[in-house]
Amino acid sequence: MIGVIDTEGECAEWTFPAEANSVRAARHAVRGTLRAWGLDSAVGDVAVLLVSELVTNSLRYASGPIGVRMVRPEAGGTVPTLLVEVSDPLPDPPTERAAEPDDEGGRGLQLVACSARRWGTRRGRSGKTVWFELALTG
Repeated sequence: MIGVIDTEGECAEWTFPAEANSVRAARHAVRGTLRAWGLDSAVGDVAVLLVSELVTNSLRYASGPIGVRMVRPEAGGTVPTLLVEVSDPLPDPPTERAAEPDDEGGRGLQLVACSARRWGTRRGRSGKTVWFELALTG
């Protein structure tokens, strides 16, 4: 079951259980919110892909709830960006690794690093947050 924290105003937040169907639910929630905000579908596709990768990582390594938060870009900013955060209760930061061509995993953080304007991790009171920014065009 998805826990909707807030989808009004400049921010949207959800909590997902550590269950396989949460990846699909997170993609659906993110895509719907970005459409409602009127953001470019190409940016939306990238955001949905990266959220899917990060939620999958959380499911693989953490056992608690997974939080997804998006902050709508400010009008008039010098470089308008969409901020997306994925949080889980595991305090250890993710490890970026180079996947071999035949590896079935290990590309999630590579996708984030290659696609995002900026990205990083931070520790919270309980767990960690992996965040990324996507630059928006006209």
